[in-house]
Amino acid sequence: MSGKTVNSAILLLVIGNALALISDVFIKFLQADAPVFQYAFLRCVITLALLLPFWRQLDTGNLFAGGRLHFIRGHVHLVGIVCMVYALIALPLATANAVFYAAPIMVMLLSVMFFGERLTKLSLAAVISGFAGILVILRPVDFSWAALAALGSAAALAINAVLVRKLPRQQSTMHKLFLNYLMITPMCLGLMLWEAAPWSQAVLISAAGSSLFILGYNVCVLLAYKHVDANQVTSAEYTGLIWAVIIGWVFFAEVPDIWFLAGSAMIVVPLLLIGLQQHRKRPRPNHHELADTRFHAAPDEAEQSGAQKTS
Repeated sequence: MSGKTVNSAILLLVIGNALALISDVFIKFLQADAPVFQYAFLRCVITLALLLPFWRQLDTGNLFAGGRLHFIRGHVHLVGIVCMVYALIALPLATANAVFYAAPIMVMLLSVMFFGERLTKLSLAAVISGFAGILVILRPVDFSWAALAALGSAAALAINAVLVRKLPRQQSTMHKLFLNYLMITPMCLGLMLWEAAPWSQAVLISAAGSSLFILGYNVCVLLAYKHVDANQVTSAEYTGLIWAVIIGWVFFAEVPDIWFLAGSAMIVVPLLLIGLQQHRKRPRPNHHELADTRFHAAPDEAEQSGAQKTS
């Protein structure tokens, strides 16, 4: 699979999103009382180790260019990681992932607030329908801290997707990812020491597995968007929700109900329609920023379209 044709690029994205869901599964297998900050620290260290082979893509002469913004984005991302872990442990896999799809909707709102962008009628409909879909999925009677954590993770991803516009343009994806994790490692270490939880082999396995499979997702994304315009294949990323239903059903006996199906449709369908509308209007760049946590939204794509699915 070279990703040089539309069909092969779509297949890569389908496989990539399956790998991302496996990353979520490693988190979901954690116990409810698992030390979250220990997980975050290990996730940082392991991810940095996995990125080391790509050190040549770092601009060592200007390693800390945009350092203040990298620091802010990194710590927002840390909040997102903690929220993601709580959400995945407590919520059904498909439910948590459906709520994560609120991120591109939040990107649209943040772009209006901070960059003065105007929403089209379809984008406004997507915002209203998306948030209504979240309420349908979670339902006020079932609302919990886990639901708020899922929304918090989506908000963190959306904020980072918007802030990436301010980062130095010449920095490579690997450079941005490396600084992101490097900047939050001291905080993660401090939080882990404050947590003072006993060392857990299960947390180590979870952090290693989730980091490795997210890297696999990133590789698939890079290959898929390297030769093919994003607007031709980006809708394939929404297969992540299908994988979430399948994996949740097979491994955790989580059967989606009619509320989940209706709410998911209210979130995803308008986003797909926006993608189709943009495809008809103009071609989009074929560059795709790496998503760090399965945020179904890569920053540069979010910048271009304001609607795309990264936890």
